Amino acid sequence: MCGIVGWVNLTGLGPDARAIAEKMNDEHVRRGPDGSGVWLSRFAVLAHRRLSVIDVKHGEQPMLLPSEPGSDTRFALTYNGELYNYLELKSELTSRGHKFRTSSDTEVLLAAWAEWGVRAVEHFNGIFAFAVWDNREETLWLVRDHLGVKPLHYYHDGNDLIFGSEAKSILAHPDVVTAVDEDGLRQLALPLLKFPGTNPYSGISEVLPGQILEFSRRGVRTIQYWDIKDFIGRPTESENLGDAVERLRSLLDDTVARQTISDVPLCTFLSGGLDSSAVTAIANRLPGRDGVSSFSVDFSDAGDSADSRSAQDRKYAQEAADHIGSRHSNIVLDSSLLAGVDVRDATILARDLPNGFGDLDTSLLLLCKEVRKHATVALSGEAADEILGGYRWFHEPGAVRADTFPWIADTPAHGYLHQRVLSTIDPELARSLRLDEYLRDEYSTAIGGLSFDRGLSKGERRHREIIYLATSYFLPMLLDRTDRLSMANGLEVRVPFCDHRIVEHLVTLSQHIHNAGGREKGVLRDAVKDLLPVGVLERKKSPYPTTPDPDYSRQLEEQFASVVADPPDGLSDIFAPHVLSPGKVTDLARSHGLVSNFEGEVVLNFASWFRQYSPKLAI
Repeated sequence: MCGIVGWVNLTGLGPDARAIAEKMNDEHVRRGPDGSGVWLSRFAVLAHRRLSVIDVKHGEQPMLLPSEPGSDTRFALTYNGELYNYLELKSELTSRGHKFRTSSDTEVLLAAWAEWGVRAVEHFNGIFAFAVWDNREETLWLVRDHLGVKPLHYYHDGNDLIFGSEAKSILAHPDVVTAVDEDGLRQLALPLLKFPGTNPYSGISEVLPGQILEFSRRGVRTIQYWDIKDFIGRPTESENLGDAVERLRSLLDDTVARQTISDVPLCTFLSGGLDSSAVTAIANRLPGRDGVSSFSVDFSDAGDSADSRSAQDRKYAQEAADHIGSRHSNIVLDSSLLAGVDVRDATILARDLPNGFGDLDTSLLLLCKEVRKHATVALSGEAADEILGGYRWFHEPGAVRADTFPWIADTPAHGYLHQRVLSTIDPELARSLRLDEYLRDEYSTAIGGLSFDRGLSKGERRHREIIYLATSYFLPMLLDRTDRLSMANGLEVRVPFCDHRIVEHLVTLSQHIHNAGGREKGVLRDAVKDLLPVGVLERKKSPYPTTPDPDYSRQLEEQFASVVADPPDGLSDIFAPHVLSPGKVTDLARSHGLVSNFEGEVVLNFASWFRQYSPKLAI
């Protein structure tokens, strides 16, 4: 995994182009600590920071084709990701006359592009975000993987197109201003949604999952090569549970086998939940992987809290590890470290934005930091809940019936987190931004873009609507969080449940199959029942743990009081006056629920963001 940046100007780059690209590239040093490179032509400059995973000694980027000294470059590539089927592709391309000088998947991707052009993506199985510059055609292509696991941002202004893995690299360009317009403010006020293709910073957009963006003298055009909407509305694939289970298990076995290909140490995240336990168990059965390393997160004070989420995770994670045979480590995080201002600042810097989940984010950042001491690649069980209906809001009647995104409905299905955030926003700002109207329009647009086979029942259509909403507006938020906080530590996280073949299979199964045996994710439970202990197999969905330490809340209270006493510029433009009142410190810094201290965490996140980024707000 890596960080990529670039800049194309079709009237010609100026004399400072290399220096600017190097400055942008330096923003990704944590994503790619193992090397860097810059390639410059008259109209384009590409840069790359490398985290070596496959072919550690070779595969430097940007990579060129032809690569022979003295030859005119046709294609230049900067690439972030992994092609899990690169060995099969390499064999096919060799039979077509291509010759390879490295063992890297980068060279395979570049040869595939030279062979098939934009249709190369039809051959790819992996997670990727890359840019290809065609020197002959004077055309840039930006390409993102099917589910958008790897990030890819861009800024387009007339003759310029500037791109990068993270917004911070684009903001480092002298022609881009760190500003947030009204739409950006709406997105910041609605942190539980990630609106497709958008970014709160003015002028910065994202290449959509499954999309190719082309930039040439003809302008900008996009090609949607894969879209989950094309599968959501199809007839039910099969009503035979046995067939569905067999197919899912076959896909999981193949996907995990592909995703354990690595030339550096590899491990798994193991929370003791169904999804991560399934991934760990399958990985551990592979040849040469017996005794795979697994890691879970815990908190220093959780020992006396037997009913806390972290204590429950510790119990089930160890039960799963003992049964599977993984070499398990429980990473215990000290609450004083977790509450550190420097850790919050590092988390906000990694994410570029104040949107977040308090100690759920800081603990993930610290977990990845510890895991990176032992491994460079980790497998995660993320995304199973979104494509299989594992969350409470897939089943709670009020959330299912709500005429909005189910996880922000006014029900207990997601801990009222949406309502808790809105309660902190300045009422005048909320009215001026017309947040309710904005949400209604976004929801209507999302649902209106779906069409279903006439044979699907009303209940089945709603189930699939929620899957679409979850994978398009909720999962991207989690994938972005995981990518940023892991790559900030030079750790690559792979997500087997985001293999597009698994998604295509699961979204066309009936709700009855998804909930086989009367349990959410029943089809997955049946697919891996031979691999896991009964306790783990039957465990109810448990959210990511939050620290139960009262001392953590006390430290947040002190920090909150300090911020209220001397707020950074901009903070009072976002939050209601009563929120920044000394009398509210204890209430906001010690509120509890699905995410403890959530309101106070939101304010502290914004304070950190204002200090580090000094954004210009459209207020």
